[in-house]
Amino acid sequence: MKPFLLSSLAVLALATVSTTYAALLDSPQKNGLKLKSITSLGFGKEGLLLVADTAAASVVAIETKDTGPFAKLSAPVQDITSVIAGGLGTTAENITLVDMAVNPASGTVYLAVQRKPDNAALILTVDAAGKVAPLDVSGLSYSSVTLPGGTGTKITKITDVAFDGEKVFATGSSNEEFASRIFTLPVPVKHGSTAEVFSAETYHVAHKKWETKAPIQSFIPYNAKDGRYIVGAFACTPVAKFRVDDIENGAKVKGVSMVELGSGNRPLDLFDYTDSSGKEWVVVHTQRFKDNLFGPSKFWAARISMDHINASEDKANEKATWREVKAKTGPEGIEIVDALFGAIQVDKLDNTSAIALKDNDGKISLEVVALP
Repeated sequence: MKPFLLSSLAVLALATVSTTYAALLDSPQKNGLKLKSITSLGFGKEGLLLVADTAAASVVAIETKDTGPFAKLSAPVQDITSVIAGGLGTTAENITLVDMAVNPASGTVYLAVQRKPDNAALILTVDAAGKVAPLDVSGLSYSSVTLPGGTGTKITKITDVAFDGEKVFATGSSNEEFASRIFTLPVPVKHGSTAEVFSAETYHVAHKKWETKAPIQSFIPYNAKDGRYIVGAFACTPVAKFRVDDIENGAKVKGVSMVELGSGNRPLDLFDYTDSSGKEWVVVHTQRFKDNLFGPSKFWAARISMDHINASEDKANEKATWREVKAKTGPEGIEIVDALFGAIQVDKLDNTSAIALKDNDGKISLEVVALP
């Protein structure tokens, strides 16, 4: 009876995964998936990979079947660009590392790569042992959703994509006056459907004015006590929240800028975590265009207490909290994350660590870093 019991449990587990995926994808396709470009990667639950394809003005949800068990990268992968290039039959200078995302179900790292001279858009995986392999999408189920443009409108960039447990969100820009856009995709993600779209207006604290053209560079969905938000970072570098409950398709959404990290910076990644004391933080990882006054690299990150994000709106926009730009800490609840100096891409592994692509004297390594 025991062998039969084990077999039955295995069948039940497979059926559970299948049912879960069926709930995440509607009218999925198999075979024929061709990505014109990859500008951002993200994950839903049960290993559902989200791919932003700006060239096709679409978001693609792919059933990877990579559902665990969870394992962290055991040792750094040194000079990963050369490792990738060797596997793809080219040299390191022909490889661009576009984006990175960690599958929270397995700990596997997914890399978006552009290869020259054919400009192929590829997805690679790195497992806990450091093995790099291409993701074979042939045979995987997927749903592709178009991001709406309209008459004379073109989606010029999809900057980020994420899942909040109920909806898929994407951010980007168009060629219209209200260029900054937020898109939502209902779940299950229905193949061939069109996303809903909102125009976003944001107060840029350093510029002292409302702006509609600068897109959200990176964001997280965030469920606060008073509703559902996305928290996003912009160039120069306001961190703002946008309430996304009960917004009608086509509406204009006004953001609330809560923190200003300083001008001369471009956000690259953003994630949240809870430290060992139970305190919630959001980490904003950026690239500085000007000289860095507080550390060894132009790639740096700050962690912001969620208390700042949840502050009342009378402490927002013109009265938003400014980071002490010449110091590593300050005001209270805003701190530089030393371990992320030199990181060109970052994503959360768990509440104690992140995965980073770090520039070490011109060579890029993939490694685990501890979160404070």
